[in-house]
Amino acid sequence: MLRFIIRRLLLLIPVLFGLSVLLFVWLRALPGDPARALLGEKATPESIARINAQYGFDQPLIIQYGKYIGQLLQGNFGASPRTGEPVLETFLYRFPATIELALAALLFAVVVGIPLGYFAAKRAGGVLDLFAVGASLMGVVIPVFVLAYLLKLVFAIGLPGLDFLAFLPPSGRQDVRMDATHITNLYILDGLMTREWDAAWDAFAHLVLPALALGSIPLAAITRMTRASVLEVLGEDYVRTATAKGLAQAIITRRHVLKNAMLPVITTIGLLTGQLLSGAVLTESVFAFNGIGSYLFEAIASLDYAVLQGFIIFIAVLYAVVNLAVDVLYGVFDPRMRVR
Repeated sequence: MLRFIIRRLLLLIPVLFGLSVLLFVWLRALPGDPARALLGEKATPESIARINAQYGFDQPLIIQYGKYIGQLLQGNFGASPRTGEPVLETFLYRFPATIELALAALLFAVVVGIPLGYFAAKRAGGVLDLFAVGASLMGVVIPVFVLAYLLKLVFAIGLPGLDFLAFLPPSGRQDVRMDATHITNLYILDGLMTREWDAAWDAFAHLVLPALALGSIPLAAITRMTRASVLEVLGEDYVRTATAKGLAQAIITRRHVLKNAMLPVITTIGLLTGQLLSGAVLTESVFAFNGIGSYLFEAIASLDYAVLQGFIIFIAVLYAVVNLAVDVLYGVFDPRMRVR
């Protein structure tokens, strides 16, 4: 298993190199001028030429790419022309917010989706099954930003006659009036570590609606995959044999059904983890959640090459790490897949 992990990590090097090339070329093929986007109404031919010379936009692409790779190998992701802040510093400051949101959304999707899919499969054709299938279809069809606004309208702003439901904060990560101590920038964890219970609870309240909105699509996917996988396993001979032998239903469920049905579900969860980071762009924008999603949205609008390149490389590394973790979990659930 250790050799397998090391081999996968080494294969990550050419993948990231190829991604850097494609990303570099793709960003510079986008319509628009980064210098003009940065200067806005103050753009003049002289000021545009000065910005292009300052940041090297007027140099050949091969030279720009060589300088970019040289900085990258030194751990320098450059600085944003728009804010002047180092990309790595901004990422480390904002990334905990996105991690907190993505983990909360994934936890919601897994905790609700797996049991819902399992019981829907056990009662195939029943009311619960129809509800689970219908709800999962709605979760896929409704865009995440539409659901975000609906949740915000009902549970934060309030509808006439339903004002009692509006008990959650509409935006932000924490009440700006709260003087909380931030150690890791994971606000809930910080509140628990410092025993500032009111700060932890307030951060949790601000996290609920964004996590529900962002977790709706993975919830639908996990529910449908769990249902389909459990239905397939329930029809296998070894499950019928275990039932005929008189094994307790709990043992059959744990040892035979769920353990064998989890492999495709784990794959789905691994793929969805990366998608949560990209979906956070819209969710963070709607709820003014100060993470990398909202910052990427601003960087795209201003053609901030340094931020876009740095953040997308980081997300690609996370994708690779998540996929590696999924492969390792395969060996936990199925000993035949263990690589020695």
